[in-house]
Amino acid sequence: MPLDPGRTVAELRELQELTGDENGAQRVAWSETWVQAKEWLAEKLASTKAEEETDEAGNQWFTLRGASDRALLIGGHIDSVPNGGWLDGALNVVAAGEVLRRIAEEGKPPVTVRLVNWADEEGARFGRSLFGSSAAAGSMIDQDELRTRRDTDGEALPEVLSRQGVDLDRALDARSQLEKAAAYLELHIEQGPVLESLGLALGVVLGTFGVERHQITFRGQAAHAGSTPMDKRRDALGAAAKLALEIREIAKRTGDGAVCTMGSCVTKPGIVTSVVETCVVLLDQRHLDPHKLAGMLSEAKEASERFAREEDVDVEWERVWAIEPILFDEELVELADEAVKEVAGQSHRLPSGPLHDAAEVSRAGVSTVMVFVQSLRGLSHTKLEDTKPEHLELAVQALDRLASKTIEKLS
Repeated sequence: MPLDPGRTVAELRELQELTGDENGAQRVAWSETWVQAKEWLAEKLASTKAEEETDEAGNQWFTLRGASDRALLIGGHIDSVPNGGWLDGALNVVAAGEVLRRIAEEGKPPVTVRLVNWADEEGARFGRSLFGSSAAAGSMIDQDELRTRRDTDGEALPEVLSRQGVDLDRALDARSQLEKAAAYLELHIEQGPVLESLGLALGVVLGTFGVERHQITFRGQAAHAGSTPMDKRRDALGAAAKLALEIREIAKRTGDGAVCTMGSCVTKPGIVTSVVETCVVLLDQRHLDPHKLAGMLSEAKEASERFAREEDVDVEWERVWAIEPILFDEELVELADEAVKEVAGQSHRLPSGPLHDAAEVSRAGVSTVMVFVQSLRGLSHTKLEDTKPEHLELAVQALDRLASKTIEKLS
């Protein structure tokens, strides 16, 4: 069975029809629709004779035994956000399935090849992204916190997972799945505008951004909006607003893809007739270089203190979440670059702002690389998400070339 990239596009449309509606994809992890998608995937891969199993964290594996126990892993996640796009996640797995079929048709490979469908990459239901891959990587450390998580219907995470045969207390046993893993390859839509702006179909991912996320609280003094002169106010929102503008300049000065986002702002007393006494904002900062990320954080803290003095308010910082930057394997980046150039003529190396399962696998010490395919208008996590069919076919070809190169390297 020769590689058929067009079949991947057709199967993605089939999956879209099966697990979506007029609002987009509905393959939220741990839902009946997600289970239906997993069953659909198993049917599509039945011809490979690969051994299917589900590990302790709910990850779905298809293993094609090779001459060596050393394993090449390919795949991604099939779950989606609510009302999501037809490609985010699903492309990774369906394209990997096409590559697995090609390898299986050629006989016993020199190394074992395993397709993985990671459980709950999106974290849409319980707010915990990368569930399955972090369990396999051994980085899921706060299981007590996970036990407290509930969805919008009030259902507890452990109870929902139990109905899917997953015991939260045993989820970390999934680490055994990576014992023989020698390399991991993942194809994904870019989810951003860079490749489209460059007129390129494909790119190679250097790694995933590190993240610093903080809650910043400015405290001033409530006062009547009509009777308090402008120069006598202790306006918490005024200081926060200045910081919201300054983080743009911090990102510009830092460069190399730096991004800073203030995505939430809550004020008290929250009425138009009162000066804002308390303003709580959330700041998200991302960069591929840990030193530059630390510098961005330092600049933001200094700026917040300066603006607090100017507005005669107090400021407090609390870290909400942080993750270190992940740099992918240099040799695999080179191989991916070769593969992309061979099928598309040109390549481009870029970091990933969004997080991916690949980052968790890399964190576990497995050589990892990702390939991006262009996203139209840079849109993702929406039913408007799209990529040209010809670009999707090139992406499947590039993943297949990369798999062949990696198998040769591992043999």
